[in-house]
Amino acid sequence: MKEPPLWRRYSRLLGPDPAADVKDELRFHLEAKTEDLIRRGWEPHDARREAERQFGDIRAVQQVGQHIGEKMEHRRRLSDYWTECIQDLRYTRRTLARDPGFAAISILILTLAIGANVAVFSVVNTLMLRPLPFANAAQLVWIAPPPQKCGLSCATYSSDAYDEFRALNRSYQDVTGYMAFTGADNYSLSGQGVPVPATGVEVIGNFLEVLGVQPAMGRSFTLDETRKGARPVALLSNPYWRRQFAADPTIVGKAIDLNGKPVTVVGVLPASFDFGAAFSPGSKVDLLVPLILDDERDWGNILTMIGRLKPGVSLSQAQSDADFVVPKLCWNVKNARSCGSYAGKDGGILLRTLKDYVSGRLRSSLILLWSAVGAILLIAGVNLSNLLLARASARGREFAVRGALGASRGRIIRQLLIESLVLSGVGAMLGLGLAYGLIEWLAHQGSLALPLLSTVRIDGRAVEWTVLIAVLVAILFGLAPGIRMATGNLQEALKDSGPGAGLGRRHETLRSALVISEVALACILLVGAGLLLRSFLKVLDVNLGFQPDRAASIKVEYDDNAPTGEESATKRGTIFRQMAEHVGAIPGVEAAGVADYLPFGQNRAWGTPTPRGKTYPEGSLPSPLVYVISPGFMRAMGIQVRGRDFSWSDGPKSEQVVIINAATARFYWPGEDAVDKILMNGKTEMRVVGVVDDVHEENVEGSAGWQIYYPLMQQGPAGAQLVVRTSLDPASLAGSVLHALRELNPKQPAAEFRPIRTIVNRAVSPRRFFMMLVTTFAGLGMLLASLGIYGVISYSVTRQTQEIGVRMALGASTGRVQGDVLLHTLRLALFGIGVGTVFSVIASRFIASMLFDTSPWDIPTYICIVLILTVVALVSGYLPARRASRISPMTALRYN
Repeated sequence: MKEPPLWRRYSRLLGPDPAADVKDELRFHLEAKTEDLIRRGWEPHDARREAERQFGDIRAVQQVGQHIGEKMEHRRRLSDYWTECIQDLRYTRRTLARDPGFAAISILILTLAIGANVAVFSVVNTLMLRPLPFANAAQLVWIAPPPQKCGLSCATYSSDAYDEFRALNRSYQDVTGYMAFTGADNYSLSGQGVPVPATGVEVIGNFLEVLGVQPAMGRSFTLDETRKGARPVALLSNPYWRRQFAADPTIVGKAIDLNGKPVTVVGVLPASFDFGAAFSPGSKVDLLVPLILDDERDWGNILTMIGRLKPGVSLSQAQSDADFVVPKLCWNVKNARSCGSYAGKDGGILLRTLKDYVSGRLRSSLILLWSAVGAILLIAGVNLSNLLLARASARGREFAVRGALGASRGRIIRQLLIESLVLSGVGAMLGLGLAYGLIEWLAHQGSLALPLLSTVRIDGRAVEWTVLIAVLVAILFGLAPGIRMATGNLQEALKDSGPGAGLGRRHETLRSALVISEVALACILLVGAGLLLRSFLKVLDVNLGFQPDRAASIKVEYDDNAPTGEESATKRGTIFRQMAEHVGAIPGVEAAGVADYLPFGQNRAWGTPTPRGKTYPEGSLPSPLVYVISPGFMRAMGIQVRGRDFSWSDGPKSEQVVIINAATARFYWPGEDAVDKILMNGKTEMRVVGVVDDVHEENVEGSAGWQIYYPLMQQGPAGAQLVVRTSLDPASLAGSVLHALRELNPKQPAAEFRPIRTIVNRAVSPRRFFMMLVTTFAGLGMLLASLGIYGVISYSVTRQTQEIGVRMALGASTGRVQGDVLLHTLRLALFGIGVGTVFSVIASRFIASMLFDTSPWDIPTYICIVLILTVVALVSGYLPARRASRISPMTALRYN
């Protein structure tokens, strides 16, 4: 039998060759069989042929054997690879355990950055990426008139208009809606001791069906329950059912006492459905009741509309269909003159996807927030890269020895990459826990008027995002130090004996560049945060037209039912006068008054009175927002009145009087005193007895529209909010006010005594929320940048220990050494600030639409940020500079 060639043996040193191995094995067996046959008397030629015949298809056997060999070799290599990875993991654990400070700082930085990223991603995912929590939510459309400055009355439709639109449209499977004029605590739950306030919304009977929501228990409303005279029924929200009824599994079919009437519970809504989160951010809705359309025919515009598109119908097709239908809509089908009113000036229908209506206005803010946490992640990654570079420099000799002993550069890079992956993985797990805590806290912030807030959660997509950014951070920022180290001259590292020498000298330039990028990113973040903060302060400085501090409101119940309207007005006046006097007698109360609506809440408009003797083209005047108030309300709200306030003598039999705001007065009587002027409401004369400042009624940032105030004994209010102004903290008077109200009306529910300041805060809460988050992230970015500066300067001082010692031995002063170190710090900081300022000017253009009364190139903001970053950089460099100035020349010379 032949021996394999000698070269074949040594070729194994280059790696396994399964094909050659199979050939050698087959040749061995063929030769062994041939020799056996020859010993039996066969001729060599015949013996060879017989051996091949008995062996079968040699080429097929060779291919099978080669395939098996390759699989075995692949498994062996894979096994060796995982064995080496496990060895690297164990080695990483030992090395990190020997350097706990480095590990703790790295993990802390990554935890904060990844946690912030995951938390913000969860918010963005809920508001922008994830569909609404309704079946086939992409088919749902919000149907409303174009935006106008006349409140909800100009953003809604009448019952007749809804019926006509539903019948005439060709694009929708069905159309639904709900009563827009629903206030908080509009129901009182009795029968369980003290009456408890509850908030309910009247919805059209098909509301849940159109949204694609199925009750968790019971059923939806039936057609009979939406007809006039039907027995009262209700659907309870899941949280309300659990909170108020202890999750009673037998609640369906039971009657509860709402506003003094028995109401049958027909179902409980699923936990995933939160009406307030989608349609009234910041509000808590406890129950739904069917809207009886026939009872609302004469109430004007009161309904929102939501439609579900037919399959295959686009939004543009539905818009064309709506444009065709809207001229045919009537405000009241009994009044032919009202037909076509929705297609008048500034009229029509504007369709938006329901998703866009719910969260579309926050898109720019969310993108800004996501960009901010992205910058934080970059700064954290750069910091990690800097830390790994410093650590790799200190381990230069270790890697040089490993290389000299046969470790490949790839193995060294893999070792460093695994260390980076371990740090990033631990930071990601802790960051996920941090994000979970932040999301739980955020989901329970009812004071934030942000849509879908209660539905924000850490879901599978958020976990995937966590894994993705952890791996990216590890690879992008952990691989660079490994490649930098592996491509260095390891022999030089062996020769270098000074700490931080050799490879460290080349690393210093890279680390300085990384620090400059950190400072630049921090500068961009700080400029954006500074502009938002300055803008928010401008919002807080807006003259609201009233004084929100030391005032609070509570919803009050009253009964003014009487045979005639005049008697009802008189009874109402008596009730509210007693209420104002009774509450006004409480020590600390300065004023008390009643209004049906408050600023930043619900509002409505009806008609537009005009000055006597003046005419205006039809449709040319805006509709003023209407408030029905009692005497004392203006003082309680801190609204200044020029002229006189209403008095209790302004009753149904006295002269009709009104108070208007300054914007209305300026338009009707420019340059004149509007007090004592006459307004005409049809044929009714109304005397203007006072003019008040413009009150911001819908938002703080927009300009105030027209407003008109009526005395509550001359116009019927839509409800009653008692406003109390105190010389004390309003919270300290909540019990006394409620007690005084119950002395007059024992059925008064325990409604919340809300400070007016909280109403204002809720109105600006989205801007406050985004401003605070961006400012927090900017502060975190500045902290990380300062750590980066400290690390680089400290490392530089360590590397130059001998040089500094020699200089001091030759007479260099302590101040000179400190000055040189601080100058190096300042150079890095100013370079980063310069780069950051340039990019800040560019980036600020993208947030210009989010600023209020603030230029995106606000010079004081830029100057402040430059000064802050310069001071932070000098403080970060001072500690290494102080340490450098204390180096002993003799100690430095012995440093090797």
